[in-house]
Amino acid sequence: MRTFIFTLLTVLIVSTAHAQEPEGYPANYAKGPRFKALVYYTHNAEEAHYEFSLQAVEFFKKLHYGDGFILDITTDIDTLDTYEKWKDYSIVVMLDGYPTQPASRQAFQQYMERGGGWMGFHVAAYNDKNTNWPWFVDFLGGGVFYCNNWPPQPVLAEVDAPEHPVTKNLPQEFVVPASEWYQWNPSPRRNPDVQVLLTLSPKNYPLGIKDVVTHGDFPIVWTNTKYRMIYLNTGHGDEAFIDATQNLLFTNAFRWVVSTDPTGDPFEK
Repeated sequence: MRTFIFTLLTVLIVSTAHAQEPEGYPANYAKGPRFKALVYYTHNAEEAHYEFSLQAVEFFKKLHYGDGFILDITTDIDTLDTYEKWKDYSIVVMLDGYPTQPASRQAFQQYMERGGGWMGFHVAAYNDKNTNWPWFVDFLGGGVFYCNNWPPQPVLAEVDAPEHPVTKNLPQEFVVPASEWYQWNPSPRRNPDVQVLLTLSPKNYPLGIKDVVTHGDFPIVWTNTKYRMIYLNTGHGDEAFIDATQNLLFTNAFRWVVSTDPTGDPFEK
């Protein structure tokens, strides 16, 4: 009887050990910085945009804990006036603005057309009749600023592409923290090269108290598939980083752009 019990215990222990044994080591630890990233913001932005940018800088610094990548931060994007100054960055994050001078604009265009990566927030895509940068409008999908709600408020967002790496682990619908929301004309969705990832739900209409948006297609996250880029409409005030779901969206977006680097996915190295 004792022999039978001992044998049974041995079988159970061995079986349990094999059941817990993974097929391969599940983690891929960095042996050094995986890539280079640049974050840009300006001190000259509108107060609420600057407030967002300061919090965003801290958010990206936290992603940088442990030296997983090299993080550079600049407050003067126009000093990057040649392609050589851009080319080593796997991603450039623009928080509250974009290049304004001909040389830096041309250098950024060359960077993107040669496989560079871009993640832009809110006013980093703002353009109107005074912007005078046709390439940038095309880069964003062809839309020009049309209107916005006021004051900033949370909205219900709907996922358009549930299988996309940026949105695959997000709820189909979720409430996004308060922001000022820009609507574009024409809607980026009309561009066959654009993939809309997240849309402001029509259930939000009428949207606003002072300035009220009553209808219309309202994408708030999208990518122009001709480039390694993603645009996120949020970025006004101090509430952008209070929500775990939206923080996950930001992290997913950052990681996705980097993972598509033409030199190879640095997370697999």
